[in-house]
Amino acid sequence: MNWDVLTDVTRSSPLALYKSANRSFTFTLTIVVRYRKWVVVQLVVTATARTSPTQSPATTAIRIFDLGRKRASVDDFPFCCHLVSDEYEQLSSEALEAARICANKYVTKVAGKDAFHLRVRVHPFHVIRINKMLSCAGADRLQTGMRGAWGKPYGTVARVNIGQIILSIRCKDSNAPVIQEALRRARYKFPGRQKIIVSKKWGFTNVDREEYLKLKEDKRVVQDGAYVQFIRPRGPLEANLRAQLKA
Repeated sequence: MNWDVLTDVTRSSPLALYKSANRSFTFTLTIVVRYRKWVVVQLVVTATARTSPTQSPATTAIRIFDLGRKRASVDDFPFCCHLVSDEYEQLSSEALEAARICANKYVTKVAGKDAFHLRVRVHPFHVIRINKMLSCAGADRLQTGMRGAWGKPYGTVARVNIGQIILSIRCKDSNAPVIQEALRRARYKFPGRQKIIVSKKWGFTNVDREEYLKLKEDKRVVQDGAYVQFIRPRGPLEANLRAQLKA
C-alpha cells in the first residue's frame, strides 16, 4: 500500500476528497485515518436527525405568566418585590400555578385588580416521567420493574438555582406591605426555602431608583412598557433627537 497517498488523504478535508474524486455528496462520510504504519481505521460518520421518543407532550398546569395591570408604564409602578429561591430544586407547574393564584387573589382583594403587575419568572420546561406499575388493590404481587426505566411523561417542572427569582410584583409605594404579604402567602406553595427581597431597582428595570430619576431628569431614558430604553450618544442624530422628544 502506498502510505504517501494515504497520508495526503488524511491531511485533506472531506469536502476536498469528494471534489477530487468527482463524487456526489451523500449523508455517509468515510474518513481513512492512519494511527500507525500497520493500523488503518475507517471512521464512518452518518448524519441522522435526532427524533424524540415521546409520543405526546406532558400537560402543563400553568398557562398565564403575567397578570394584573400588565400595560402599566414604567412610571406607574416604581416599587418591586421578588420571591427568590434559596435552594437548587425543581418546582412543578402545579406549584407555580397555586402560588400565582394565591398571590393574585390576595392582592386583588386588598389593593384591587389594577394596583399591581405580577410576573412568573420561571417556566416549567423540564419534563418528568413515571414508570407506571401495578401496586394497587387486586394485584397478585407488587411489580418491581426495570431499574432506570424511561417511563411516560408525567408532568413538567422548572429547575431553579440558588438566588433565582421565582415571582416578581411591581406596584406603587403605598401598596408595598400588601405585596410582601402576598409573596409570603405564595411562598408556602413551594417546597424548600425561599426569601422575600425588596428590590432597589425601579420596577422591573435594571436601574436603581435614584439613578432612574436622574436619567429621567436628564432625558436619557425612554419608556418601553415595563422597561426603559437608554438614549445613547451614538447613532443617527435624527433618531436621537426623536428619542429625546419622547423622553
